[in-house]
Amino acid sequence: MKISRTFDADTIAKLNQSVHQLHVELYPERFQTYDFQKIHEFFKNVMKDDRFIFLLGENEGQHVGFAWLEIKQYSETMFKKTYKSIYVHQINIAEPYKNKGFGSSLMKEIYSIAREKEITTIELDYWSDNTIAESFYEKEGFVTYRKMAYKEL
Repeated sequence: MKISRTFDADTIAKLNQSVHQLHVELYPERFQTYDFQKIHEFFKNVMKDDRFIFLLGENEGQHVGFAWLEIKQYSETMFKKTYKSIYVHQINIAEPYKNKGFGSSLMKEIYSIAREKEITTIELDYWSDNTIAESFYEKEGFVTYRKMAYKEL
């Protein structure tokens, strides 16, 4: 798989549709219906900020998936030490390419970017009902260090 940085909001918005739709199916009360134009505009604007990196995976000329990353700098406070991380907002592999190692290839590229930038922490989150994401990240060696909870009133 060829992985490159991209500023192609059109392609990212298209690849985002399946992961967005999964979120809508799992949590319809939380997520808007997928709207290509709005999401395309959103990604186009986000791509202007140097903190964000979009990776595009291609195989034999086909777009197979993407990763949306953010370089985060946490300031020191009286409670916490300063550190940098790469925060993975989204990673998604198109349906016909799942379970073929493409997600792991994207993660390897993320690890490479982290090493290049001398960042030792990769952070991410996923919705608790997304068992596919949970299984993938566990396989990649991620461990849970914080949980969020909510209560509907």
